[in-house]
Order: sequence, then C-alpha cells, then structure tokens
Amino acid sequence: MRHRNGSYKLKRDKGARNSLLKGLVTSVIEHERIITTVPKAKAAKPIVEKMITLAKEGTLHSRRQAAAFLETPASVKKLFDKLGSRFGQRNGGYTRIVRLGPRKGDGAEQVMLELVGSELVRRAEDRAKRREERLKAMREGRGKGEEGGAEA
Repeated sequence: MRHRNGSYKLKRDKGARNSLLKGLVTSVIEHERIITTVPKAKAAKPIVEKMITLAKEGTLHSRRQAAAFLETPASVKKLFDKLGSRFGQRNGGYTRIVRLGPRKGDGAEQVMLELVGSELVRRAEDRAKRREERLKAMREGRGKGEEGGAEA
C-alpha cells in the first residue's frame, strides 16, 4: 500500500530522482533562482525550505545533514553563512514559484524557482556595480582632463 507516501516521481527511478533533486536544490542555493518545469520546481521547493530551516538552526549536526544532501561545499557555506542569517526572522515561505510560460521546444510549462528576497540582493549588487563604474569613469575622465591641460 502507498498510504501517505505521496511525492513527485518525475518519470525517474529513485536514484535518478534523488540526483535530480540534489542538483536542483544545490543550484537554487548557489544561484538563488533557477528556471525549470513545474513538477520539478514543486518537488524541489520543500527540500529547499528544509535546507534553509537547517541553516537557521546553525548546529554542527544540521550542517552535516545539509552537507550530506548538497553537492558542493560552497553551497553549504553559502547556506549557513548568508541564507541562514537572511531568513532568521522568517517562519517559512522562503521560496517562490513564478510561472514563465511554455518552453519553445516541447511546450512544457516553465517556472522560476527563487528565494524570496533575492531580487533585493540582486538590485543591491547591480547598484554597487553601477556606482563603481561611475566612479571609475569619473576618475578616468578627470585623469584625461588633467593630461589635456598639461599638454596645452
């Protein structure tokens, strides 16, 4: 009997399904957003939520549990150093699924699985890059202006 054994099979055997989910969850933690299909996103979402909950605990045991599931040490480090503190005051609901429309090749419904608040982090990074570029351009412009004045 399959009572209360509900999960997404994703047309794969157990090993392939586990590998797929490990890869998806690791990518979400590293990149903070991925584009995939609806069933894969719905299958990966509870696992990402569980990993962030482990990061909020912050114990050695929870770090080892996360390291046993995630594929790269860099993702474990980011999970516990950045994401655990970012979601420290939030009680669940760490991820969001946004529908993007059908894929061009086979018409499969595409979604974006992202961490809540990642858009704010990305905007801050973009602002910092633009600020650095403006400062660099101002320095170069000032440097060229001085050279032009010295030649005259």
